[in-house]
Amino acid sequence: MADKVTIATVAAHANVSRQTVSNVLNTPHLVREETRERVREAIAALGYRANQAARLMRTGRSHLLAVRIEPTQDGINGSVLDRFLHGLTEAAAPAGYRILLYAAADDKAEITTYDDLLATYELDGFVLTSTHHGDVRTSWLAERGVPFVTFGRPWGAPDSHPWVDVDNAAGTDAATRHLLDAGHRRIGFIGWPEGSGVGDARRSGWAAAAGPESADLARATVDGVAEGEAAARDLLSISDPPTALVCASDSLAAGAYAVVPPGVAVTGFDDTAVARVLGLTSVAQPLAEAAARCVDLLAGVLDGGTTPRPVLLPPSLVIRHSA
Repeated sequence: MADKVTIATVAAHANVSRQTVSNVLNTPHLVREETRERVREAIAALGYRANQAARLMRTGRSHLLAVRIEPTQDGINGSVLDRFLHGLTEAAAPAGYRILLYAAADDKAEITTYDDLLATYELDGFVLTSTHHGDVRTSWLAERGVPFVTFGRPWGAPDSHPWVDVDNAAGTDAATRHLLDAGHRRIGFIGWPEGSGVGDARRSGWAAAAGPESADLARATVDGVAEGEAAARDLLSISDPPTALVCASDSLAAGAYAVVPPGVAVTGFDDTAVARVLGLTSVAQPLAEAAARCVDLLAGVLDGGTTPRPVLLPPSLVIRHSA
């Protein structure tokens, strides 16, 4: 039988103290990122498993975090949060946490699920996704003192809480400036109806780079391939059509790309598998890093009782032959 792997074994493998290993498992925000990574690599290599039952009795904490599975969308942009969940699970395990998944159709159903989960499980906290204006989920949790972190900024919510977000405006700004550098001067935008925090931010990035003279080149529609196709046809039918289109999602971009004539450039957002297959230039979100930072922020709240500073991550433009 193989020798039992203990904290001391992990510490020796990572060349750190046992206290450092304990800190990485229980209070990771106290440990430098480089050291955290070294300890997590040792944990993975040795297959170390903390005794969760003993930890619960000792600390009163389960190290169990809950996160919602988003409703199925069009099979393209729904994959974004799937990748985030994958990253969250990978980041949580070395820090000593496990992820509990739940489903809910809307905010009201999600709050009902919070009540059920909190009554059934010894949850340490929640990771919320898809934040939006008037998000009642965050105020419900805050009023009850339930720890949580959001992947997405508050968008004007009155309560202050830790959050991680990607700079959506910077993403579309980068895409638009790339098109300007390529010689395009009439750059259109296909986005979502006004009122979506993420959608409005993506439009603002395009508008800042394209300039006020492009204001008539924006179209708003619900997300989807067919909707992107229809919006692109509309823009291409005007007397002085755009020579390039910046889209708020890869779904919209896929639809637009299917109907634009040669020479009209198209960019998407989220760098999904569809963008890679079609050769779409797209803005990539650092989803694995966002997930890891969510775990770190929530661990900081649980361990220190304070509200860590929010984290805004830069996206990156992945250039392919569509633009």
